[in-house]
Amino acid sequence: MNMTVPEKLAALRAAMEEKGVDGVYVPSADPHMSEYLPEHWRSRAWLSGFTGSAGTLCVTKDKAALWTDGRYFIQAGRQLAGSGIELMRMAQPGVPTVECWLAETLPQGGTLAADGFCVNAAMVKTLRGAFEEKGICLRDEDFITPLWAQEGRPAVPATPAWMLTKEQAGLSVREKLAALREKLAAQKVGAMLVTRLDSVAWLVNLRAADIEDTPFALAYCLVEPDAARLFINAARVPADVQAALKAQGVELCGYEEARGALTELEGPVTVLYEPAGTSWAMLRALEENPAVLLKEGEDPVQAMKGVKNEMEIAHMKHAHRKDGAAMVRFEMELRRRMAAGERWTELEASEYLLGLRRAQPESLGASFETIAAYGPNAAMMHYAPTKEACAAIEPRGFLLVDSGGQYRDGTTDITRTYALGPLTDEAREDYTLVLKCHIAAARAVFKEGSAGQNIDILARETLWRRGLDYRCGTGHGVGFVGGVHEGPQNLSARGTVPFVPGMTITDEPGIYEEGKLGIRIENELLCVSVCETEYGRFYGFEPFTYCPIDTRPLVLSLMDEEELRWLNGYHAMVKAELEAFLTPEENAWLAEACAPVEK
Repeated sequence: MNMTVPEKLAALRAAMEEKGVDGVYVPSADPHMSEYLPEHWRSRAWLSGFTGSAGTLCVTKDKAALWTDGRYFIQAGRQLAGSGIELMRMAQPGVPTVECWLAETLPQGGTLAADGFCVNAAMVKTLRGAFEEKGICLRDEDFITPLWAQEGRPAVPATPAWMLTKEQAGLSVREKLAALREKLAAQKVGAMLVTRLDSVAWLVNLRAADIEDTPFALAYCLVEPDAARLFINAARVPADVQAALKAQGVELCGYEEARGALTELEGPVTVLYEPAGTSWAMLRALEENPAVLLKEGEDPVQAMKGVKNEMEIAHMKHAHRKDGAAMVRFEMELRRRMAAGERWTELEASEYLLGLRRAQPESLGASFETIAAYGPNAAMMHYAPTKEACAAIEPRGFLLVDSGGQYRDGTTDITRTYALGPLTDEAREDYTLVLKCHIAAARAVFKEGSAGQNIDILARETLWRRGLDYRCGTGHGVGFVGGVHEGPQNLSARGTVPFVPGMTITDEPGIYEEGKLGIRIENELLCVSVCETEYGRFYGFEPFTYCPIDTRPLVLSLMDEEELRWLNGYHAMVKAELEAFLTPEENAWLAEACAPVEK
């Protein structure tokens, strides 16, 4: 019989008492510091009952608190109610950071336990700094596994691996390894353990399905000047893939052998590690090896894969055309059902859209759990309907659908907010403001060196002038047959990485009013060169999401001629890009949906 959250906390505290521990730190993490986790490592969700992708739970002898960001304030508030866990709304006035709360709450000379494979080296350094004054110590101990085992914890995944060809990826594994070695040599580095799953996937052109909706395989890659070792469960790698990797200079080793390989490195050798992407357990393995000289730095693979090559871009655009066709068919069915008065729930709509995507050639399914949110549910940025809780969609108000697809030639992420019937004047104005924000970012022209934090201001200005805002970033990178969230670039106040041609970014401003509505419009953008003058290089964006934006709710008096020109130009492009992927009937519908808008 499954335990309730209070029962789980009580069992955890009993184990803490038995082992002399004053607190337990439970982040949202796996050994690779992934954002989206295999079920086996969703420890924080299992223990707290909060299912959002981001959050940190801390449990002491008499308190429990969970930190999450603005995307999840409403959802976390609902899911934590009655659990005995206090919600800490990150970055809000008066809310302490995790480390400050722990330093204040834990006793003098106390002990905090954490699973060393699921806490990163950067956080360990932060915690130690906060704990120094009170002499609080950190202990590497996994308290979750014994508790979760009682309910049948999901197994560590080992789905079949497959490989992208050079024609698909644009570069061979050997070419990517050579480029990485050049970057390591420039830093006078002799070895690097690539830990992040998206970095490993890109570097060795390998994909699998170890994480739901994300085509990654659990693996590490140790790169040295003359060798590359891939630590992976070899039984899940077909013989032809093993042979292809070997031919590209990659040796396969067991997944569990990675830590031992670090302790056995011969030297002296300088090893690069990324604190935020390296687990405490792996860092200690390096620290225990006297031949290793540690060097902190960024994972160079993140920046390398963040700039798409010409082949990747061509494939991604093709994936978006297929995805756009699925979105057109979805909206046609949505409109038909609303006109006919047929009942449709959020979950049914979500499943219907997934079916349309799966019907496309080379589909791998969704790129994340679809957010199909009707009316007030859309105020929760990452709401997802379930069989137990989903609303019926009615022919009034808004339906927000944030969804994406995984294909063997690309990954997509798109949001459309559909007007289904009568709207209040305030709702129509809000929708128009969101579109104005979206267009402001999409039309931006900026000088070389400009970063996400610069363009984020352009996206928010329309809302800021009215005293409005949204508690999340404006956009994120998207991988190539990879993660739907990808760095190092992002469109937010924290975005410090300059944009360069070949980077992708989402453009997804929104308005969220608890108990009322949520509105978001999202396209993916490709950074492109605009011009070069005596004043420098100038860049801009090209949208490559091909799907009509609902014009029904627009208050045209709030839009200027440049914004309308952009919207009409975008819709003309959508029609041209999708024509070959649709039937004559669908093209006729699309022509109407993309009809020019005039004041």
